Amino acid sequence: MPQVKIIAKNFMDMVASLTAIKLDKLYNNVFICEAILRSLPPLAKKYVLQLLYTDVPVPATMLEEWVLADGVSKHRAAIDRMIQLRIFMETTDRKKGTSYSLNPTFQKNLQKHIISGGVLPREPMNSNNAIKLPSLQELETYALQQWECFLLQLINSGQGEKLTGISSSMMKIFQRGLLSQRDRDGPRLTESGFQFLLMDTNAQLWYIIREYISNAEERDVDPAELISFLLELSFHVTGEAYNLNTLTEVQRNTLKDLADLGLVKLQQGRKDSWFIPTKLATNLSVSLADSSIRKEGYVMMETNFRMYAYSTSKLQCEILRLFARIEYQLPNLIACAITKESLYNAFDNGITSDQIITFLQQNSHPRCADRVPSIPENVTDQIRLWESDLKRIEMTQAHFYDEFPSKDVFEAACDFAREWRGLLWEDSKRMRLVVKSEVHNKMREFLHTQSK
Repeated sequence: MPQVKIIAKNFMDMVASLTAIKLDKLYNNVFICEAILRSLPPLAKKYVLQLLYTDVPVPATMLEEWVLADGVSKHRAAIDRMIQLRIFMETTDRKKGTSYSLNPTFQKNLQKHIISGGVLPREPMNSNNAIKLPSLQELETYALQQWECFLLQLINSGQGEKLTGISSSMMKIFQRGLLSQRDRDGPRLTESGFQFLLMDTNAQLWYIIREYISNAEERDVDPAELISFLLELSFHVTGEAYNLNTLTEVQRNTLKDLADLGLVKLQQGRKDSWFIPTKLATNLSVSLADSSIRKEGYVMMETNFRMYAYSTSKLQCEILRLFARIEYQLPNLIACAITKESLYNAFDNGITSDQIITFLQQNSHPRCADRVPSIPENVTDQIRLWESDLKRIEMTQAHFYDEFPSKDVFEAACDFAREWRGLLWEDSKRMRLVVKSEVHNKMREFLHTQSK
């Protein structure tokens, strides 16, 4: 069963996949260097800062001396990560062994940034009567509405409805893995699409950004330039207005796509146009594992498989409907139940029991989240058992044969089916057998030759 591989992928994996030339070009930007430093594991950050003003290669054995005995695996992971990102340049000598030095471009710009403190990628516009900025609360509400609108359209596409208000660039991302188009029917959610909907917002955002960068060249956009702009965007101040005229055409087109997802808000004045970053944009350089930006849970699960979701969101109701039966809905409460039928429907759509359980755990109401476990064990056990029930029987298209003219013909047919790895079952006493559908035509030709 295919699954959306989101958790292991983040912005820095995209950076690491760039060529050496493009990476060095990226490191000419001091903000990229700082963003890269932020993303590194703690031990890797320590190595970078300790070697920042060292101009000669440092032996690998010296670095190993800085690590305690129980930190060898973390040390290796830190070194590997820095080599992937070309922060560490590895050299090997027969006499001196392996040694490491910092990428000179990265080292020089990070030194400059630390000493000077750096300036913002671009200055915000001066506040005046012509620029009416939304409050931070209004901006957060806008970002949430845009994001939920986008996800609702994905869910509605599962019922054959067409996506509207989505740019062609974003539509290509969805068609690459989340949606499928069949003949004259509208777009439909794939298994990966259903799985995507159960991910937390941070993981969903990383997936969209990763795919957006991956198909940049199809839009005649340099992936390195796009990564650079997205990382710069994370250094802007949430709620401040920035002039669109300071951007290139590629950057302006990118902002239009990001506005569909609620990462920025675009506004038009009498003379100028500007964009306002939301928290979704300024958190782009935050680690995927950072739970600080995740929302408070809203689901309470009971031992009798009834579930109460304290929410006014239509999106959250539709997501729960993916694996639960909605019984009734009040203005601020969704009452539902997990049943065998609702879970079988989810499993048919490609959602796994582990994904459902993880979703329930991540979205547990604060009163339940403090319990251990946050989801009753009988519920999680039963969800897994119902999934295993589906795996007990494997459906295989087959053909049944009987009334063979002789024992010799029957045994020859069995040997033929075994040779083609198509024999599923045989009854030697009654001379009956079942073979896979893919060998049916060959078996029919074989029996025809035997009857002559």
